Amino acid sequence: PPVSPPPVSHPQPCVKCKQSPAALVIRLGDAFCRGCFHEYFVHKFRAMLGKNRVIFPGEKVLLALSGGPSSSAMLRQVQEGLSRETAKRLRFIPGLVYIDEGAVRGQSLAQREQNLARMETLLQATGFPYHLAHLEQALELPPSILRPGPVGSSKPSPSYKEAVEGFIQQQRQDGDGDRDGGTSLPGASTQDVPPATPRLPSAARTQELLRLFEDVETSTAREELLLMLRTHLILQTARTGGYSKVMTGESCTRVAVKLLTNLALGRGAFLAVDAGFVDDRHGDVMVVRPMREYAAKEIAFYNHFFDVPTLIVPPLRTKRREKPSIHRLMERFLLGMQEDFPSTISTVYRTGEKLSPAPAKTSVESERCLLCLCALDMA
Repeated sequence: PPVSPPPVSHPQPCVKCKQSPAALVIRLGDAFCRGCFHEYFVHKFRAMLGKNRVIFPGEKVLLALSGGPSSSAMLRQVQEGLSRETAKRLRFIPGLVYIDEGAVRGQSLAQREQNLARMETLLQATGFPYHLAHLEQALELPPSILRPGPVGSSKPSPSYKEAVEGFIQQQRQDGDGDRDGGTSLPGASTQDVPPATPRLPSAARTQELLRLFEDVETSTAREELLLMLRTHLILQTARTGGYSKVMTGESCTRVAVKLLTNLALGRGAFLAVDAGFVDDRHGDVMVVRPMREYAAKEIAFYNHFFDVPTLIVPPLRTKRREKPSIHRLMERFLLGMQEDFPSTISTVYRTGEKLSPAPAKTSVESERCLLCLCALDMA
């Protein structure tokens, strides 16, 4: 019998424009061409900021970068948002911070130097003010970092609409400062660290940090210690530089993992604070998570198609024959479930969306946890 020719495959059309062939499939039925995917990705970021409206025009916002896929994509969104036409432009003043955690991630001095050099090149290319810090510096933080910072003045703040109108009017009065469509950045492309600061901390300080982590008995506790030290360093950098907001790059996948991890750690009472869009427990500095609706797959596609540079972040160093942390176990569990049931992560995330922070109570500082600054949930 004659051999029938193989069936001809027709490229799936883009679900948005219906014309161009799809270049990627995010979810079942969501196939996008490159152009429409870029518009979708950008719109999602701006919609997240527009829906919450906690970042006002002219505010200084510190972007916490790890060099990983999510925070790198967040940086690219801010870069594009600041360079768009006036009607759609982001209107805050960004700064960048990168914390070198190589000492506790098993990196040699040469590897740390190489990572720092590459990261500094990426930060300089943005033209934004940037800050380089080392995890060892967390050992030198003042005791005030364990208390919430003073909140601003008690006078009523203007609405978001009034703030935008006032900002635009002020820019018009300033004349030609923004004719190029950008945002004026005082001290742009400068490192906010004294030139005399050494490239890497002293060996004694690094050994002190390593001893601290070695004295912690479980890998779960070390993950929590790393998170706490990193958060304290970012907050101190924000306060020193006059930043009122901090942007972090947790993706939908990371938020879902954090939700289940916190439940396993007995932190269920603070899920809304630890994984919500806004985290205002620190008083004078508010943490926002604008990437929390992006799946890791979407971020990976975006970085690949639009050449977003990233760094490989090695895992936290563990002891020999040590059981994995609850954080890693939850991540493996969720990603394994996601392979068989593709809506797993989004379902966990949407469940967490229904949680809201408990109303703030007038309490003295002694009723807050010194480590996470959440209210003590003990009778």
